[in-house]
Amino acid sequence: MRHSMILLAMVGLIASAVCGGATAADAPAKIRVLLIAGDDVGPAHDWRDISESTRTVLVDSGRFDVKVCEDPLILESKKALDAYDVIVFTMYNATVPTITDQAKQNLLGFVKGGKGFYVQHLASAAFADWPEFGELCGRKWVMGTSGHGPREIFPARVADKNHPITKGVEDFKIYDELYAGLQGDAPIQVLVEADSPWSKKTVPLLFTRDYGKGRSVQNAFGHDYKAIKDPNMRVLITRAVEWAATGKVGG
Repeated sequence: MRHSMILLAMVGLIASAVCGGATAADAPAKIRVLLIAGDDVGPAHDWRDISESTRTVLVDSGRFDVKVCEDPLILESKKALDAYDVIVFTMYNATVPTITDQAKQNLLGFVKGGKGFYVQHLASAAFADWPEFGELCGRKWVMGTSGHGPREIFPARVADKNHPITKGVEDFKIYDELYAGLQGDAPIQVLVEADSPWSKKTVPLLFTRDYGKGRSVQNAFGHDYKAIKDPNMRVLITRAVEWAATGKVGG
């Protein structure tokens, strides 16, 4: 009897190990994210709060492996970028108005080759003298032209209820800055919009753009951790980054 019990126990351990290995093997690999952050040189935004809150939202979802870099010079290295599936851009730094031609080529090639780019809030104002960055973003914040009214609770509408990023998401209210006057005429697919008291127009706030074989998403929400960690925004951020990286949303 004792030998039988020992044998059964050993069989159970082996089965458990095999099943456990199969489960681990079947688990989808995490999406590799390079989050590029940086000082926006002014009191308007706590840039480390923004980058850390965005990182936390992504990591908490369990779907991402996120590395944060506070230096845009990482774009100089194609080899470094090749390790990632998507670049998340939260950086606007007025003291870094441009980057080298090699860095520009690497960033554009990263997305054109089939990977993803996600830009959030004021980060679309980066590299003011580089027009193609605005094309990559779909729309661009331009200092002195774009703007917003006082931060307040405002209603946002889901403009496309069938896109994987917004499917099942209802219209919502959020305490944030309502960006308006973003510049550009590249074709975009608007997912979330709102009526701006500042511009007196309906403005796009979350939208996508095909770029070569890759995908770009701009999220104009996200003034600080309160907006970024809003329950609806958590869903939209994680889905947007996943879609930018893979072209689909798993959850």
